[in-house]
Amino acid sequence: MIFSRGNITEVDTAGTQRARALELLKARHMLRLKDFAAHGIGSETLARLVRDEEVVRPARGLYQLPDATADARHALAEASALVPRGIVCLISALQFHQLTLQMPSAVWMAIDRTAWRPKIDYPPIRFVRFTGTALAEGVERHRIEGVDVPITNPARSIVDCFRYRTKVGLDVAMEGLREGLRRRKTTSDELWTYAKRARIWSTMRPYVEATVADGA
Repeated sequence: MIFSRGNITEVDTAGTQRARALELLKARHMLRLKDFAAHGIGSETLARLVRDEEVVRPARGLYQLPDATADARHALAEASALVPRGIVCLISALQFHQLTLQMPSAVWMAIDRTAWRPKIDYPPIRFVRFTGTALAEGVERHRIEGVDVPITNPARSIVDCFRYRTKVGLDVAMEGLREGLRRRKTTSDELWTYAKRARIWSTMRPYVEATVADGA
């Protein structure tokens, strides 16, 4: 069959975009539509890859390979890819730091008090609102499946759970406190620092002192 030069160019371009898209996903695991656009890959190429089941779209505007790992860390990467200015916090942060046995049914993320709340179907996300300062203090950045994931550090995560104990439960906050001190992932001094800034130290103090006295 004879193709015109224009058709050959069109086919070659589509094939190149397709190959490049798959290479990017193998290297970075998951990408947003705008990430592909930055590499010259159009939405039509992605739509064909999804139709051919070579790529899956777990959420609007997010793409990954079909064999992507479906675990807790994967959900954090997905959530951060969709909400790049959000901070993984509370139970999700405790779970990441191995300070709780709880497996949250949704990813807990903090966003600025004045920020627009994204509407995301998957993965399920529970949003809390922090001030600008609270969004910056005690935040670590972890690379998960090629995604930069900001997560509150152990001390900050524990303090936040006490602040939001009516939402997450005092038992969860206490579990995080015990495990954080027992595993030496935080100290009473670090807890005091974040708790004083959050104006929650008067509430936390008896729990911290009792835990330290028990030799956690």
